[in-house]
Amino acid sequence: MNPFASINSQSLPGPDDTLRVVLENGITVLTRPNLESASVVVTGYLQAGSVFEPNEKAGLAYFTAAALMRGTTRRTFQQIFDALESSGASLGFGSSVHTASFGGRALAEDLPLLLELLAESLSEPVFPPEYIERLRAQIMTSLAIRAQDTADMASLTFEKLLFPGHPYGRPDEGFPETISAITRQDIVDFHRRHYGPRQMVVVIVGGVSPDAAVEQAQKALGGFSNPDQPSPPSLSGVQPLRETIRQHVEIPGKSQADLVIGTLGPKRNSPDYLAVSLGNNILGQFGMMGRIGDVVREQAGLAYYASTSLNGWIESGSWEVSAGVNPANLSRAADLIIKELEHYVKDGVSVEELQDSQANFIGRLPLSLESNIGVANALLNLERFQLGLDYYRRYPDMVSEVTPDQVLEASRRYLDPQRLVIASAGSQPT
Repeated sequence: MNPFASINSQSLPGPDDTLRVVLENGITVLTRPNLESASVVVTGYLQAGSVFEPNEKAGLAYFTAAALMRGTTRRTFQQIFDALESSGASLGFGSSVHTASFGGRALAEDLPLLLELLAESLSEPVFPPEYIERLRAQIMTSLAIRAQDTADMASLTFEKLLFPGHPYGRPDEGFPETISAITRQDIVDFHRRHYGPRQMVVVIVGGVSPDAAVEQAQKALGGFSNPDQPSPPSLSGVQPLRETIRQHVEIPGKSQADLVIGTLGPKRNSPDYLAVSLGNNILGQFGMMGRIGDVVREQAGLAYYASTSLNGWIESGSWEVSAGVNPANLSRAADLIIKELEHYVKDGVSVEELQDSQANFIGRLPLSLESNIGVANALLNLERFQLGLDYYRRYPDMVSEVTPDQVLEASRRYLDPQRLVIASAGSQPT
């Protein structure tokens, strides 16, 4: 008997209730109605991430995205803020390796305003010099705070070692020396070259019909163009680890050290991803942070927290164990984590553990799709990773069909306890 048969797959997003349209300028619009909702969510991305920036200007994509709403050819920063505030709406921008992202929400009746402000910010920013310098100061402050955060520095060091010379190994926010080197003209040039409709995606979910959502997107964004917008560069292949690499970042005066141990993981659309994700749930997430949490935190008492994460991206991914420990326990905690990883890849998972993990995956899916923002983000990921509009309809069966042997075989393709990155930050271990 299928333990997940009670899930009503028709309540999940699918090709019959999600409209996907490509506008003439290349923008893909996905929309799913929720006519019981009085609000609407807009989210999406365009190809203007940090893959396009030079190493010496790391953080340029992030800086540019942060500056988009500081004024347009039609409105000042204050006028943009007032327009959003008066309607109870919100809009913001961000940046990652591959894309610049945006997200906002409003009452359904104010969707035209939200899309209008989105279009203005994307196509007509003026980057006022005084706001560029204010933003620079804010970013520099956040980087100074990052340098004193043990968890942030352990994670940054882990990514640098796991992805040497690769955009995945470089922080989106850049470094103090690179942010200092970025000029307003750099931002203007980056925007002019890389902001455009090619491979741009807009998702609209909430109290608006699909036809009306597409019509309003066309009205606001149909004129967005950039004939010189380049295609995303092809990234060099990520190389697997050949040996264990260790690095500690000393941050004096810290009572806690943070530790990240891990390796490469499957990219998001890999056939291995689901099996590895189910195994990761058992290893360090489900219940009291899985096996890792039980062994390192509950039994040995060596960590304030200990858990695992699986991060699947477009070109590759990471599989990480994170822990916060007393600096005096750093070495012991690392050794115990590695021992548990050895046990995991030797013996795999039990039928009972896998069934619990499967039930957890299936049971939390409807909960993640209860809100407009949950559905919007889910649809955005379907498009980003080319999973197909029927993915969530197939999901319960795909999860339930994974076997313990498949989890073990897929996990062994990535996790080798003899080849790990071990990064830590905090006071010097005694």
